[in-house]
Amino acid sequence: MKINYLIFNSLPDALLLDSVVELHTNIFGTSDDLINKMGKKHRLLVITAMSGTKVIGYKIGYALDDTKFYSWLGGVDTNFREFGIGTTLMEKQHQYLREKGYSVVQTKTMNKWRSMLILNIKNGYDVIDTYTDTKGLHKIILEKNLRN
Repeated sequence: MKINYLIFNSLPDALLLDSVVELHTNIFGTSDDLINKMGKKHRLLVITAMSGTKVIGYKIGYALDDTKFYSWLGGVDTNFREFGIGTTLMEKQHQYLREKGYSVVQTKTMNKWRSMLILNIKNGYDVIDTYTDTKGLHKIILEKNLRN
């Protein structure tokens, strides 16, 4: 299986963006007004995993400041899991961030997304805090030092 990875440091074109939103909706059950939210993020980064013209995975994040980046959303099509696509998306994101001078990447997850929590920990993230959000959901904050 040939997988191509595309990196965008702004919103991708409408066709690709619609495919990312479709995959996001399939994974999470809602679009969350994703395109509008993405358009408001500072120094947006979108990385897609492509099988032909089909988006099979994505990783989206944005700058919190000049040295810290927030890895916001990501997912892999259920038909393409267990091929290392999530790990490769993360590696490509971290490589890009190092090249752009970021020293820390932060993310948040929940216990119900165990595969993402485990992937983060296996790839050098540390749990730095937890909190309960305004909806009563328990969140886990993780960070990784990119300078190691």
